[in-house]
Amino acid sequence: MFILHLALGGCLRPPPVRFGVSADSGGHIAYVIAAAIAQAACEEVEQVSIVTRLFVNAALGECHSRPREWIGNSVTIDRIASPNRDYLEKEALAAEIPAFTQSFCDHLAALPRMPDVIHAHFADAAQVALEARRRFGIPTLYTPHSLGLDKARHAPSAGLETRIASERIAIEAADALIVSTRDEAERQVASYGSCRSIHRIPPGVPLRLAHGKTAVRLSEWLDDLSRPIILAIARPVRKKNLAAIVRAYASSPALMRRANLVIIAGQHDVLSSAEELSVVAELRQLCAAPSLRGRVALPPMHEQADVTALYQRCARGGVFVNPALHEPFGLTLIEAAAAGVPVVATREGGPAEILATLGHGLLIDPRDEAAIAAACLRLVNDPELHGRLAASARQRISAYDWRRYASKSVAVYNSARRSALPRLLACDIDNTLTGCAAGAKVFAEWASRRAMPFVVATGRGFGHAREVLRQWHLPEPDAYIVDVGTRIMMPAAHGGWRECKRFAKGLDKGWDRAAALAALESLALLPQPPDTAGPHKLSYFGSADDAGAIRIRLAQAGLAARVLFSHDIYIDVLAPCAGKAAAIAAYAGARGIALADCIAAGDSGNDIDMLELCGHAILVSNAEPILNALPQRHGLLRTKASHAAGVMEGLAMLGLTHSSSAITA
Repeated sequence: MFILHLALGGCLRPPPVRFGVSADSGGHIAYVIAAAIAQAACEEVEQVSIVTRLFVNAALGECHSRPREWIGNSVTIDRIASPNRDYLEKEALAAEIPAFTQSFCDHLAALPRMPDVIHAHFADAAQVALEARRRFGIPTLYTPHSLGLDKARHAPSAGLETRIASERIAIEAADALIVSTRDEAERQVASYGSCRSIHRIPPGVPLRLAHGKTAVRLSEWLDDLSRPIILAIARPVRKKNLAAIVRAYASSPALMRRANLVIIAGQHDVLSSAEELSVVAELRQLCAAPSLRGRVALPPMHEQADVTALYQRCARGGVFVNPALHEPFGLTLIEAAAAGVPVVATREGGPAEILATLGHGLLIDPRDEAAIAAACLRLVNDPELHGRLAASARQRISAYDWRRYASKSVAVYNSARRSALPRLLACDIDNTLTGCAAGAKVFAEWASRRAMPFVVATGRGFGHAREVLRQWHLPEPDAYIVDVGTRIMMPAAHGGWRECKRFAKGLDKGWDRAAALAALESLALLPQPPDTAGPHKLSYFGSADDAGAIRIRLAQAGLAARVLFSHDIYIDVLAPCAGKAAAIAAYAGARGIALADCIAAGDSGNDIDMLELCGHAILVSNAEPILNALPQRHGLLRTKASHAAGVMEGLAMLGLTHSSSAITA
């Protein structure tokens, strides 16, 4: 399996990651990287790609302008460029999404192998992934991480309406959702409406370096290093409510006498957003109070090794605090648990479930600063309670395991792939279904018990097409696309067949049959029999050179038309909106089926459009040489078997029937 994770915001890079360098470089970075590494270790996973934006920003690191970096042997970070090479935070990304989407689809089309699934993180990535699904038929999974409706409830801000609308589309359109908590699954997502499938899979403990470079020297901040520490680690944004901890600490002389306060709030040297700068300025002002001097540390920068060391120090009688106004999950809480650190956490969102699972802390109302101070004081003043909570954390932390996450998420991917199986089959007749009696027999047996619509798409007229199917003992399809995609014949209400008038009327757009006929008179072409022509089709015998001359003459006359050359002799001039792919799209669309969910099987030049545009295509081995030029893409299957046996081979590759290897002519 080839898994692609798509995350546009934040500074994604191989470990060690610098968290907090921007407002978007938080928990989802840790989640995506750890998930990818764990999934790559699964036996059935061959490759994992983390795709993000390429940008140029010296302060954030030159690595973000590299197109590819490796994490281990089978995980890559692939950065895709779009016209804007600046670092863009979440709110500024919207204008760049259309251009990035095109670049992403170009990236997919150029891959030697398409991903089997795209896992999008946040709604902006889901928007890009859903367009890729429309073009290439790749199943799309979505993890919201943080939803706008809850942010609007706890910390309203400008632009949330647009974000919420994007999230609603992603939730309703994605093949499946993967979330971390029951609250997300049962309350948050449900408030947006329906979704196809939702799976609650808790993540594992964030991956951090245990040793390495450090930047924090607590002795530069604290007078008495023997005191335990109250620790908070979060991005400097309003919803994290960091100022409330400082005020709570300052309001409790007993807590100030008993413990020091340490706040890790991003990398101050590279902060750029007005919100981050405002939050850090407020924290500095609060911490500058004379009563807090020597008792509070607010380091301007930190490394991963600092965080590990601070958790270890905090385990010696200290407490970790997360007072967020709303926390979708709370990776820092399970990180603290893994280090044996009791916690005081917001009751809003995911922490309630984490604490119920691990039993390692106390829940508080994030707006009640007195309650925050009281909970912290209770834990640092009661060694027995502190030890009991720390022991519970260590004993139960296995509930959050990346290997379990990887196993369950890959199972969800496989389920999404199965549910994304094609929903309609369109086959050419001559030399695709015919030409091999044994293959035609097996196909007829499959088609007689088929679980999806089956249509034929042929250059023949309706009567001739039906006659050939009878001669080869092939079953009647659900519809006939005939005359090279210029007519659709469907079952009539009271028996027999009727032409789809709506499709025929749509072919009038941009088509001047009389003018096209007049423009081609001087070429002395040999017409095919009159019964092969139609209101949206002119047919001739000729060579590839003749077909080229027709294209030139029509262009000189300023006439729109499609010119198809097939079987080394047939030339069809069609209305510009006609063709097999257009007819398949019209028939399928009326039944709520996208072209990406259709299979086309063919062998000749007049099959090219449907082989290119349907989500899945079966190119039988006896195909005309002209089809060798079809670009390899996700969904294009080149079979070893010929004729109908090749069609059956392709269906087996798509999981729609058993292997056709036993079919012989």
